[in-house]
Amino acid sequence: MPNYYFAIASQDFLIEEEPVEEILRERTNHYLCLKKDLDFWFVLNPAFIRASSMRQVKNQLSKPSAAIISLDAKFIEWLKLRIGFVITGSFESPSKAIPNPLESLKG
Repeated sequence: MPNYYFAIASQDFLIEEEPVEEILRERTNHYLCLKKDLDFWFVLNPAFIRASSMRQVKNQLSKPSAAIISLDAKFIEWLKLRIGFVITGSFESPSKAIPNPLESLKG
């Protein structure tokens, strides 16, 4: 099972207050230049926070959330330093608790 690493915060923070779109666009362009497959995703209302192992993370989020999920731990560490007010962590998937690492909650 692969390890996925994440940086999560409120949608308001990641979409409106921080230049996350620009950061992800620059990283995408860098990967295209290197002919490297993307290993990160931006997910609104990520379903992985429903897992019992993520209860502490979920309890810190009071608004609808968004997450940047990656297979690259160093990228998430860099995001934490760059953006600041995000919660970071990791999980393995697919698993019984988190069958689809990129799934969004509906509604």
